[in-house]
Amino acid sequence: MSLSAKDKSLVKGLWAKAEGRVVDIGGEALGRMLVSYPQTKTYFAEWGTDLNAQTPKVRHHGGVIMGAVGMGVKYIDNLTDAMSSLSELHAFTLRVDPSNFKILAHNIILVMAMYYPKDFTAEVHVSFDKFLSCLAWALSEKYR
Repeated sequence: MSLSAKDKSLVKGLWAKAEGRVVDIGGEALGRMLVSYPQTKTYFAEWGTDLNAQTPKVRHHGGVIMGAVGMGVKYIDNLTDAMSSLSELHAFTLRVDPSNFKILAHNIILVMAMYYPKDFTAEVHVSFDKFLSCLAWALSEKYR
């Protein structure tokens, strides 16, 4: 899947609004994933059992995740190279099931739509979904 110039423009436009709220958005998306897909909690077992969007560790890590999304936006034309070190970390050190990238992307889309309902048009939704799919693919590179 590739991103058109219009897709890239729409993603960058939405990101320009969202980048100042990465901790809020990321914490909410990660918290929702952990509640809705409890099997994903296994990667965060050392954090205890209270893994909701308001938990400081969830908010912090959500911000880290959204920082990586921001890096993807910055290097949207070369996602595989930009995400190489994160792909290696998740594949070989953390051993995260790459299907979780898609689960998290779904939750990021949901939260972006909640936070920016007027900006999150059907066209933006499609472009941002394509971008997150490309990002998940790039993060899965070292698994292949």
